[in-house]
Amino acid sequence: MRDRTRARELADEFNRKGNPTGWFEALYREAEEGKSTVPWLDYHPTPHLVGFWMLHPQQTAGKSALVVGSGGGDDAEQLAAWGFRTTAFDISETAIRSTRKRFPNSAVDYHIANLLDPPTPWRGQFDFVFEANTLQVLRAALRRQATKNIAAFLRPGGLLLVIARSREPSDPEGQMPWPLTRAEISAFAVLGLEELLFDILPDVEEPEVRRFRVLFRLPQT
Repeated sequence: MRDRTRARELADEFNRKGNPTGWFEALYREAEEGKSTVPWLDYHPTPHLVGFWMLHPQQTAGKSALVVGSGGGDDAEQLAAWGFRTTAFDISETAIRSTRKRFPNSAVDYHIANLLDPPTPWRGQFDFVFEANTLQVLRAALRRQATKNIAAFLRPGGLLLVIARSREPSDPEGQMPWPLTRAEISAFAVLGLEELLFDILPDVEEPEVRRFRVLFRLPQT
């Protein structure tokens, strides 16, 4: 089982301070100093991204991809290896610096950026957007804006792949990471995206975790 104790402590501390996203940089900095760990860093591409690609390979030549909350950079590097012109961002300066050091010859364009206030030039610019596990570490009050901003990255005809922990509406939200309901995932459709694929998949964790894997498309205008 992953130890999320320190991540939860920091999330609560920064939320009390009125800075609900400040804990990401604090956690990465502590991890760099050897005082803590980042529980979502596996140092390999997200298995459900790789599984999706094996079942539904996409055309990548001349196409652009964006990774939301890039963490250690493994998903961005994988998308670049598949042929996308890839951009990736994280709110943590330490995360981005560590990733650039880890992949010194990377073709990925890494940025420090905040999903809640992303760079305006990215709006409507990407053919493929990948979001895995970022929404579930944002408090519910922030998810609506985050969801809108993720959808806005797509150009017409672009695809969005979302992976997140799932729960039933009757289940307690529990501790961070906070699983999403079907309605929360469907907020992308409310914003005008078409739902193309919907999977609920098990993860090898103790206790067992189930995840949504959902593919959306922004219709052509």
